[in-house]
Order: sequence, then C-alpha cells, then structure tokens
Amino acid sequence: MPLFRFILKLIPWILLLLLGVFLWRTFGGFFTKEEERKEPEVVVNFNTVLTSVEDLGKMELVRYNFKDVVEYEKSVSRWVPNSKVVLIVAGEAVGCVDFTKITQADIQFQGDSLVQVALPEPEICYYKIDHSKSKVFSKENTYFQDADLVQESYKYAEQNVKKAALNSGILRQTKVNAEKVLKPILEEVTGRQVVLVPQRRIKNPELPPKR
Repeated sequence: MPLFRFILKLIPWILLLLLGVFLWRTFGGFFTKEEERKEPEVVVNFNTVLTSVEDLGKMELVRYNFKDVVEYEKSVSRWVPNSKVVLIVAGEAVGCVDFTKITQADIQFQGDSLVQVALPEPEICYYKIDHSKSKVFSKENTYFQDADLVQESYKYAEQNVKKAALNSGILRQTKVNAEKVLKPILEEVTGRQVVLVPQRRIKNPELPPKR
C-alpha cells in the first residue's frame, strides 16, 4: 500500500509537468527573439553560359513528305554476291527563303504607293529521314556488317530525299508560296502595293588557276 500512496502523490506532479510541456510548445514562440524566428535564407547560384547566338531568318514555306522503297546494293568482291539492303523510308524536305540575305538595297520605294522587294532564291532548308516511320525490310549477304550497311543505306536514302524534292519542284513551289504568304503581310505593314522580284547578284569572275 505504501507504493500505491506514493504513486498517487506523484500523479499531480506528472500532470503539472505535462501541462508545462504543452504550454511551452504552444506559446514558446512568443518568447523567442525575432532573429531566432527568422526564416532561413536560401541562396541560389546560377552559372548559365551562352554558347551560341543564331539569327533565325529563314521562313519555311513548304514541306514535302516522301515514302519510298530504297534498295542499296554494295559490291564486296567479284568472288561473292553483292550485299543488299532494302529500306522502307519516310522522309521530308522543307523549302524556305533566307531573309538574312536581304539588304537595304533590295527594298526600293517607288512613289507613294509601290514598294519593290528583291527576295533571295528559294532553297532547301533541310531534308531528313524520319527513322520512327522507316524500317529495314530485308538484308542479303551482309557478311556480318549489318550495322554499317544499314547506316550507309540510310545516308543514301537521305540524299534521295533531297533529289526527289528537287525533281518534284520544291524550289518552284517555295517561290509560289512566298508570293502568297509574304505579299499580303508586307502590304499590310507598309500600306503600299508590294512587288516581289528575284535578287540579282553580280558574281565576280573566277580567276584562272596560277601556273
């Protein structure tokens, strides 16, 4: 029984101790100094390096999409059959006009109602193979050089995309689209009638090689 009485005597002190902890956690922040309650400072350092600046002066005016079956055959030796890779290729070529080639001399105001703009010749901005839509259809006599032959085949197919675009008149269509797209824009900006003409540059004659 003495132990039970001792525990009963300790209960008020334990309750008082718990009450003190609760009150300190609840209101203790009001008694701390303002400097101690300040949020921690966060410092972020940036080390951004400018690697290049590009002038984006080319306007894309037409895109040609191609899909073809390309056979690439390579002679290895006269003693063995030729290596052959067949690809199903999807590619694209884009025609554009490079506005960075326009100078002040290419823009001529004629009177109060007309302006003449000399545009550079249309060109192919880029041409490429869409590998996500292309695949190898078959391989014959690769002689353990599958990867090299497939890579060569794709390079050959990529050049075919450029040739096919040129043969399909991509430069002519780029010129037509430039007239359709640029003329209304320039007329809206200048408030004048716009005439687009091709640039004419005088090339210096090539000197004969020195003997």
